[in-house]
Amino acid sequence: MHPPRDIAWHEGSWLNQPERARTDGTDLLVTARGRSDFWRTTSYGFVRDDGHALLTGFPVGSATEVTFVADFAALYDQAGLLIRVDPQTWIKAGVEMSDGLPHLGAVVTRGVSDWSLAPVPEWHGREVTVRASRSGDAVTVRARCEDSPWRMVRLAPLPPAAPAAAGPFCASPERDGLQVRFTRFAQGPADMTLHLAD
Repeated sequence: MHPPRDIAWHEGSWLNQPERARTDGTDLLVTARGRSDFWRTTSYGFVRDDGHALLTGFPVGSATEVTFVADFAALYDQAGLLIRVDPQTWIKAGVEMSDGLPHLGAVVTRGVSDWSLAPVPEWHGREVTVRASRSGDAVTVRARCEDSPWRMVRLAPLPPAAPAAAGPFCASPERDGLQVRFTRFAQGPADMTLHLAD
């Protein structure tokens, strides 16, 4: 895996401006608007497209990484990496509070959303990195906590001709006042293989 280059926060463009966003040293502190989310139809019957994401281009052959502190309290507090083509085609992956625990998961949306989760209680309050690698017709999503090994999260389709953007996201479906500390935003070449040695 090639080391990515850091992207300055000002290089991204906001999809849905958050309540507040400010730098704190090299970090970005983002306060989500209350009742914000990304979701499309499945099970709940509603469409939400008002979560916050700071996006830059995500071409085929590239990988994007986002690092943040997974310090959440309320149901569905969430942050991570969003990949977006249009309102009906997107992927979000990261950490989300569910059933009182932080969970590592992903939502893949192609017209309607699906959702997968795995509990990671040991990640609470620690730095988490989510990495999306775009190659051919697919995106490979991985995550890790601090310096632990990469964990496979999702392999999802993304048409190679689709113009996509990617970057840090957060949302707060159930409350006001969620603040997320993002510590890194980076991009580099796509991973050469689906299975990584470390």
